[in-house]
Amino acid sequence: MTDRTGGLSAPTGEEEALAAPAGTHPLVLVLGATGYLGGRLVPRLLGAGYRVRALSRSRGRVGAMPWADRIDIVEGDAADPDAVGRAMAGVDVVYHLVHSMGAGTDFAQRDRRIAETVAHAAASAGVRRVVYLGGLHPEGVRLSPHLASRAEVGRILLEGEAPALVLQAGVVIGSGSASFEMVRHLTEVLPYMPAPRWVRNWIQPIAVRDVLHYLLAAARVDADVNRAVDIGGPDVLRYGQMMNGYAVEAGLPQRGIAALPVFTPRLASHWVGLVTPVPRQIARPLVESLQNDCIVQDGAASEILPEPEGGLTSYREAVRLALGRIEVDAVETSWVDQRVVGAPSDPLPSDPDWAGRTVFTDVRRRATTADRDAIWQVITQIGGATGWYSSSVLWALRGLMDRALGGVGVRRGRRERGRLVEGDAVDVWRVERLDPGHLLRLRAEMRMPGEAWLELGIAEEEGGLSYRQRAVFFPRGLAGRLYWLSVLPFHGFIFRGMVDRIVREAERQAPA
Repeated sequence: MTDRTGGLSAPTGEEEALAAPAGTHPLVLVLGATGYLGGRLVPRLLGAGYRVRALSRSRGRVGAMPWADRIDIVEGDAADPDAVGRAMAGVDVVYHLVHSMGAGTDFAQRDRRIAETVAHAAASAGVRRVVYLGGLHPEGVRLSPHLASRAEVGRILLEGEAPALVLQAGVVIGSGSASFEMVRHLTEVLPYMPAPRWVRNWIQPIAVRDVLHYLLAAARVDADVNRAVDIGGPDVLRYGQMMNGYAVEAGLPQRGIAALPVFTPRLASHWVGLVTPVPRQIARPLVESLQNDCIVQDGAASEILPEPEGGLTSYREAVRLALGRIEVDAVETSWVDQRVVGAPSDPLPSDPDWAGRTVFTDVRRRATTADRDAIWQVITQIGGATGWYSSSVLWALRGLMDRALGGVGVRRGRRERGRLVEGDAVDVWRVERLDPGHLLRLRAEMRMPGEAWLELGIAEEEGGLSYRQRAVFFPRGLAGRLYWLSVLPFHGFIFRGMVDRIVREAERQAPA
């Protein structure tokens, strides 16, 4: 169990009941340990007495998690047989929590390849149990591409030699989940909502705490169990009822909802992307999964897995808990930390590597009387509700342009207001490097013809400190060069204003 600061607190009675078998310390491999559910499952596994290993493409991203020093980290891609083979050595239980949520055309092929790699490696390593989290779906109907892919992954794992338990979950409700943020923002922004016909479909949402309970319990399922089971909360609702249930908990009036036949999933995802912070490449698979009634078909889960202590969480209670977490800025993991499909991932090359390449920079420096702690505090509060310390209209306009092109836009925000770690999303940027007290490097994930970084740092000057800011842009072709020239006039307003405001705010906050 984690406390509000992200540290590990004493296990709860429920975690003790689901703990590793007495006298043993089984080794668990988590694929997707930095994802929305993986990032919450790992500390609970540790609290229950399991040894944990994580396979990740970014050791730095895992290393930034508050529990990183208590786990074994293997760097590699889940689609790479060699990396997966290394990670599987000596493992008792594997959690497969890797999903492709983007709108790219090759997501199903990649997920299939990962599933086949995991199934083969688990068999070769003699893994006792594979646990996969898929999506709740009806049988005998045409599924959306993403739901069909998840169903296929489940089948591949069940056909493998290592016993598998495939948990098929409904819409997950919890602070930071993309599904919850869709409900939240659609309800808060729109007093009256024209909506697709799927708002009248029946769905069975489940609280994130109950999903984590089932995942933890799955590690102790009997070895002869090899099957898929549906999991859902106690309430079966229409999507419109979910929105109005949220309205009640948030103290808002009931929302009028009109179901229209003209909204295709494509149009609906654009609508969601316009009204909510969830970009359309993430919204579309969520929208498509609502095209059919998705409710629990049998009660097998209760026969195989123990129910949570005190019973399953109602939808309204799940909303209440999520709002409480947001209110105290204690969101454990969030959809905003999911990398955008197609976003660049290579780090900023060192300056000597720029030789022979076209690169544009904007470098600014300002001496300050503020101390290092005050400057750093202002730097790390950037983005989200704080904004960018200058030209909010221009930043908002750039965010709208990015949303129109299918990007994430500035409303993605950030997971926590007061803390950053490597890999965190900050509006249209992602934290690439965090050197506390010295440097914050952000990499752009907005749609543009090139690659961009923004550095905010502290430098030592003769007689004191200075705030240093650098924007770096590597253009791609003629379009990239024209793009830089087109935004250059605005940089004088934006970047000069950022320097002025950040230094002024740091000096204001610095102790007298």
